[in-house]
Amino acid sequence: MTAAAYDFVIEQGATLDKTFVWKDSTGTVINLSGYTARMQIRQTVSSSTILLDLSTLNNRIIITAGQGKIQLLVSAADTGAITWQRGKYDLELVSSTGVVTRLLYGDVEVSKEVTR
Repeated sequence: MTAAAYDFVIEQGATLDKTFVWKDSTGTVINLSGYTARMQIRQTVSSSTILLDLSTLNNRIIITAGQGKIQLLVSAADTGAITWQRGKYDLELVSSTGVVTRLLYGDVEVSKEVTR
């Protein structure tokens, strides 16, 4: 499976809440039982500095296994603390047997908050 390109915007100071559903080529939802997920945003693909780290371990990614749902969830306080403007990311799923699937990749832009 080839990762899909998907760009998105983080609204600074607002809760980031995006949900994706992983389906196979026939449109059947993939059961994510036993999967973990991880996602990092960096200034460039080769940058060593992580701007934002999301994973099932830090509860910024929530998996609803039977529905194939992957939810990105970052609090308004955490998005309010963002000081960067743009970045690159990818989202990976890791099966219980250690198979890594790169699901999404793309650009992230931060829409700066005015009201605080």
